[in-house]
Amino acid sequence: MNRLFFLVLALSCTTPLLTGCPAAIVGGAATGASVAHDRRSSGVILDDQTIELKAMQLFTDHSEISQHSDISITSYNGVVLLTGEAQTAEMSRRFAQLVSRIEAVRRVVNEVEIAPVASLSQRTEDTYLTAKVKANLFQVDLPGFDATRIKVVTSNEVVYLLGLVTQAEAEAAVARVRTTGGVKKVVRVFEYVAAP
Repeated sequence: MNRLFFLVLALSCTTPLLTGCPAAIVGGAATGASVAHDRRSSGVILDDQTIELKAMQLFTDHSEISQHSDISITSYNGVVLLTGEAQTAEMSRRFAQLVSRIEAVRRVVNEVEIAPVASLSQRTEDTYLTAKVKANLFQVDLPGFDATRIKVVTSNEVVYLLGLVTQAEAEAAVARVRTTGGVKKVVRVFEYVAAP
């Protein structure tokens, strides 16, 4: 219970620091122990981090988009997931097109909602929900399953799952995530690999 309290406290203290720079919420940077278990090569991991930085710069440079939207960028194996909100469909489409031109981007999955920018409380709730989903993935009962191979992104209670996974791993992960309280919907952005 104490751990949960400190997690919520830490999230509530750090989330306001990210306000005003929504694109700084980057999801694809792999660090620590997860790198050792990642199915991506170190070169691809570096490419993903570079893609995110370049996309964030594009977001900042195009004030006609950034001043009227809140878009988060996650790159995994060259597949870029865009989440958040934009004022118009044209803004969302235009930013996705700009990102698609970045070197090493293979595909853009544009999940940006055409809606008012989410409140700070919603962003905080999404951050907390991501932490709950990640913890829940460690409960998957499948031989050889490694929860650190799945990237979790949450936007407005919709959970997006990215990673290089087998079909069985994907099914087990999605089934588990659906049991997490607060998850409105699960969206697969997986790429499939052959079972070992």
